[in-house]
Amino acid sequence: MVGSTGAICAAHLRKEFSQAGGQTVVALNDVNLEIQPGEFVSLIGPSGCGKSTFLRLLAGLETPNEGVLSLDDEVITGASYERGLVFQDPTLFPWLSIWDNITFGLKIRNVYSGKKKEVVALIKLVGLEGFEKSYPHQLSGGMAQRAALARALVNHPKVLLLDEPFGALDAFTRMNMQDELLRIWQERGTTMIMVTHDVDEAIYLSDRILVMSARPAQIKSVIDVQIGRPRARDLPDFLQMRAKILQILDYVGERADVQYYL
Repeated sequence: MVGSTGAICAAHLRKEFSQAGGQTVVALNDVNLEIQPGEFVSLIGPSGCGKSTFLRLLAGLETPNEGVLSLDDEVITGASYERGLVFQDPTLFPWLSIWDNITFGLKIRNVYSGKKKEVVALIKLVGLEGFEKSYPHQLSGGMAQRAALARALVNHPKVLLLDEPFGALDAFTRMNMQDELLRIWQERGTTMIMVTHDVDEAIYLSDRILVMSARPAQIKSVIDVQIGRPRARDLPDFLQMRAKILQILDYVGERADVQYYL
């Protein structure tokens, strides 16, 4: 299912940060892109190049120094439940049950009443049935990240922003969570934008991959992943796509900062 909302547009985006001593660091410089509703897009590039800064701008946690960033033709001016954000660390409240963690946003917005059936369905969607009364310390890393996904999705965001959401997981759990994320994306049709250092992960999940340069970040290459789904990591078209991306990363001096599985 492809959503009808969740279109992102960035025009001449620039973001600067001031440091001690009056120095200015330019994180993003003249970033321009359009993301279609329901699209899955990955950002890949070296550490510290501005990928996470771009996500924070989309989330409304930072404001650009120049340029315009919009969602469905409305300029982003602050945080909103329409843009969910999932970090590498699940950042669950340790004193709340999984149910209360997931429903926390609904309660803050005073829209929890009458949502129980929807929450039950979402918990089933992310594979946490039977763990509603558990606490974060009782869950594995993968299960905690499922809860973080559910907490972001319960608000029906137009866009889900993912900042290396599986980076702290072991390889097998990570691949399993990639499949779960794809299943949720296909069922929900939510626009998803993910930061990753893993080339295979980007190919496996994405419709398009944006390769970013070293800071100040610009989009150096846009790669359409024209491989059918489901995707097998050992097939020739997948391996050819990996080789192409690694060649681009070598060209812009970024290959040392990315990962891939042999």
